[in-house]
Amino acid sequence: MTTPAENQPVIDATRRWLENVVIGLNLCPFAGLPWRQGRVRLRVSAASSQQQLAEDLAEELLALQAADPAECETSLLIHPHILDDFLDYNDFLDLADRLLESLELDGILQIASFHPDYQFADSTADDPANCTNRSPYPMLHLLREASIEQATANLPDPERIYERNIRTLRQLGLEGWKALLPPKT
Repeated sequence: MTTPAENQPVIDATRRWLENVVIGLNLCPFAGLPWRQGRVRLRVSAASSQQQLAEDLAEELLALQAADPAECETSLLIHPHILDDFLDYNDFLDLADRLLESLELDGILQIASFHPDYQFADSTADDPANCTNRSPYPMLHLLREASIEQATANLPDPERIYERNIRTLRQLGLEGWKALLPPKT
C-alpha cells in the first residue's frame, strides 16, 4: 500500500512512537516481533466525519480479518482529522464496538484505543498512567483475538502487564514520556 505524501508525517510519527514508546518501553511485550517482521499495517484515514471514520473502520476490520496473519498481524487505523477531543473519541468507541458486532467479528477481532489525551476514568489528566494509551494521533488498534491468546499464553502473569506499564510510566513521569514522543508536524 502506498502512502500519500501528506500522510507521511503521520506515519513517521506513529512509527517513532511504536519504536520508542510501545516497543522501547516494552509496554506491549508481544508487539516487537510483528513490528520487526513488517506485519503491522499503518493506515491513515482521511475521514472528517464520524460516518466516514466508521466506514474506514469497517473496511479495515474486514481487511484484517481477510489478511493472512503471517503477512498482516495487526492494524492501526490512525485518524488525525477527527475526534481530537478525547470525550468525543471515547463516545465513538461505543459505535466502533457496535460495528464490530454488526460485522460479526466480535470474538475474532478487538479494538484497542489510543489518543493523545487518553485518560482513564479513575485518574487525573496529569497521571502518567494515562500514557499507556496515549499516542501522537487518535487511532484505533485492530487486533486478532487468537493472536492475543497465543501471545499471552507464553507470558507469566499477562494480566499484570498493565500494572507493570503503570509503574514504568509513573517512574518515567510526564516529562520523560514527552521526551520519547516524536514531534508532531
